[in-house]
This record gives sequence, C-alpha cells and structure tokens, in this order.
Amino acid sequence: MPGTFQKPAAENGHRKQRAVIVGGGHNGLTAAIVLARAGWEVEVFEKSGTAGGAATSGAVFGSGAIVDYGAAAHPFGVASPIFHELDLAQYGLQWAHSTYPLARPFDAAPAAVLHRSLKETAEELGRDGAAWRRLHGHIVDNIDDHLANFLGPILRFPAHPLRMAHFGIPGLASASTLSKVLFRDERARALLSGSAVHAIVPPSQPLTAAFGTLFSALGMSRGWPVAVGGTQAITDALVTAARAHGVRIHLNSEVTDLRQLPAYDALVLNLTPRQILQLPGADITPRSRARFKNWRYGTGVFKVDYLLTEAVPWSDPRVGQATTVHVGGSVAEIDHAEKLAHKGVLAKKPFVMVCQQQVADPTRAESGHILWTYAHVPHGYQEQYPGEVAGLIEAQIERFAPGFKDIIVDKQSTSPRQLEAWNPNIIGGDIAGGTMAGLRVLLRPGLTVHPYRLGAGTFMASGATPPGAGVHGMAGANAAYDILSL
Repeated sequence: MPGTFQKPAAENGHRKQRAVIVGGGHNGLTAAIVLARAGWEVEVFEKSGTAGGAATSGAVFGSGAIVDYGAAAHPFGVASPIFHELDLAQYGLQWAHSTYPLARPFDAAPAAVLHRSLKETAEELGRDGAAWRRLHGHIVDNIDDHLANFLGPILRFPAHPLRMAHFGIPGLASASTLSKVLFRDERARALLSGSAVHAIVPPSQPLTAAFGTLFSALGMSRGWPVAVGGTQAITDALVTAARAHGVRIHLNSEVTDLRQLPAYDALVLNLTPRQILQLPGADITPRSRARFKNWRYGTGVFKVDYLLTEAVPWSDPRVGQATTVHVGGSVAEIDHAEKLAHKGVLAKKPFVMVCQQQVADPTRAESGHILWTYAHVPHGYQEQYPGEVAGLIEAQIERFAPGFKDIIVDKQSTSPRQLEAWNPNIIGGDIAGGTMAGLRVLLRPGLTVHPYRLGAGTFMASGATPPGAGVHGMAGANAAYDILSL
C-alpha cells in the first residue's frame, strides 16, 4: 500500500479535504461520489480486480452468457434515492422489467403473482383483495416518503413521522401472524411471507411483516427489475460516475493495515464489524468495539447457477413471466425450513430464491437460458457430499416445474465458504452483513444514534449499517452525508 499513515490536521488554507475508502462495493463507490461532488479528494482501495463487491456479473458458462455473481433483482436499486440523485442512467444504467415482479408457485394450484400495480394484485387475490389493498395502499401511494423513513438510521426523528406511525403498527408483527389475521387464503399469505423472507429469518419472527409489506409495495410501485446486461452494469455506472468526479480507484489493492494508507481527513470502511476488528490500525472507540464484539452473523446462502436448454417449464406458465420466484411451498413449510437453517440444520425442502433475469433482459444469453438460484442454509454450511444442496434446489424447482432436471446443461455451485472467499463481507454466506433477526434489523450495528461513526475520522458504510443489505448505495450515501455534516 502507498504512503505512511499520517492523519492531517483539519482544513488548512486551500487544501482539499481527503477521504480514503476501503472497499469498492456499491456503498463504497456511492460514498466516494457523494464526497467527491462536495469537493473532496477521494481514493478507493479495492482488493479484487473488479469494483462492485457482490454487485458484479461475468461469464460462468462461457462467452455470451451473463451470470450475476451476487445480487440479481433490484427493487431497492430502482427506487434508491441516491441512485436517482446521481442519475446513473446518464452513465449507462438501464433497468428491465418482466410482466410480473414476483411469482409464488404452489402444489397443484395456480401460482400467486405480484403485479406492478396494487389494483391488479388485489384483483388477483379475490376475497383477500380488499385486505391486501388496505395493508399496502398507503405505502404504495406514498412510497418515496416511506423510503425516506426507512433508508436511513432508525434511531432518529423520521422524515415523515405520520407515515412511520401508520406503517409501524402492522410492521411490528411477524409476517406469519399478520397474514393469518388479515387474509383467508394461502395465496395472499404466501405472497406476504415470501417477501418477508428476504430478511433471511423465519417469517414467524417479529418485525418481518415490515419486510413483507415494504418489498411487496416496492414491486407494486417501482417493480423488481434487473439491470440490463447484468448487475455489473450498476457497478460500471457507479465507477464511471466516480471517475467523472475525480475519484481515484485502486484495484487489486488489498488493505491489510490501515496505518499504511495515505493521509486522510475521513476514512470510510465498506466492511462488516468482524473484519474491522481484525484490521490493524482501526481508530475506533471502546464503545464501538464493544458493539462489534456482540455483532452476530446470520443464516447463509448456497448459490447455484444453471445453464438450461430452454426456459423453466413451470406448471403455471405465468411463473415463467416473473423475474423473481419464491420457491418453497406453504407459509408453514417455509417457516419450518427457515427455523431449521437458523438453528444450524439444513432443511430437506429449503426455501429457494430464483431469479429469471432473462425474462426481462434477453441479452443475458446468446443461446440457452440462465437461471440464478440460492437456498437458505445454516451459517457457513459445508455439504455432506458433493451436489447435496444443488440436489435439494433442483428437487424444489422440479416440484413446481416437472421436467426441470431434464433441461439442465451445466451448473455452478458456490458454497457459503466460497462466497466469503470471493467477497469477505459475506461472512459464512451471510449476504446481509449480519443477522436481521429481532431488533438487529433496526439497531445496525448496535444501539447508537451515530451508526456510521466508529471513531475520530473513521466511519463504516456496509450492509451492517442502516438501511442494511441490498444494492441501493444508501449506507454509503448516509455515511458520506454524516462526514459532511461534521
């Protein structure tokens, strides 16, 4: 690493203030752009040869086939206030939508589908339509106000307190309980609980109703699109924007000791708590260290990408018109599988997240079809035998798409350990940067009104800080605005 650690004095004459950012993921890049636009000199140090972290794509099955290495569909990306402010479209980012944002197949029954409008979704749900409309209507109609409330620190006076109060009452419940109280049929219950499982905790846990309603409302207002050309396109737009504002990005530059960094006025760590504690030279307060020592990582994911001869033969053809598919059966079955994973046991019928990006973006493959999947597994899970988890994923999909196994040409499995080796922020396969169970979904990274501040001039911006995981850049933006406020 260049230079010797020598933290400069405060603003002196006409010297520009300088920021150093460790980690070139979407949060690190977003923080860099916000600071550079404010007149700071900014350098980003990224350990890999490509910026973006989990927001990257590439060829797994040869040329002409694009696979998202990490994140796939982006309800928060398309709705992100900072992405909108940065106008990433001018840097090449395009979004693509499918007919349906989300589908939930069932055994021997029509699938439940989420439409891109509240009206159509409510009509789809029949006798539960009115209740669905009452639960989601005020969120869909005021989605930007709700995003302003939730895409920042929770321990603050909300930007829209009345909206927060309206949202918060049902959101405090578990998705399972709220769906049982409000809905009479399994299809509406399954849509809500499936969206709630994006928190990677059992839908019977408190506060998961907030996830379910917000994710569903995003689908019915902004959609759940994919980035044209792969998730890499989001990173490419951020990199182009950063360089346009003078940010210097150093690739293949792993930081192993913060004391070796160039002098800075502000240091932003796009890392999770465990990594920061292990990094020499971290200037963080004893209180921050205490919070970090209590930080817990959650359930992992086991990723399997497929190359298929044709589109998945879902029993309900409408599922094939959805970008995101929640595979797992009934609400009770999914809750059981999530509880087992949380306890360290692999379910025989795990919850499987499926993304069919090609439905919205045909450029993903010149021939054949790409299918992106992952199953929720215990933290750091190691297979009992090769192909164990892929076999379970395939059985779950085959259950709702007979003949699926016959169209598989190739597959690429990535275990929790392999995910962590690729991106150290994904500890044990935890893509959220720390468990989202209970109050930890609100108190990230612990009980503090300054979640981004670690010490004098040192800040954190990752999925372990508000608003949590997802490719939206808001943790980076919030950390940068915190720096500018001092």
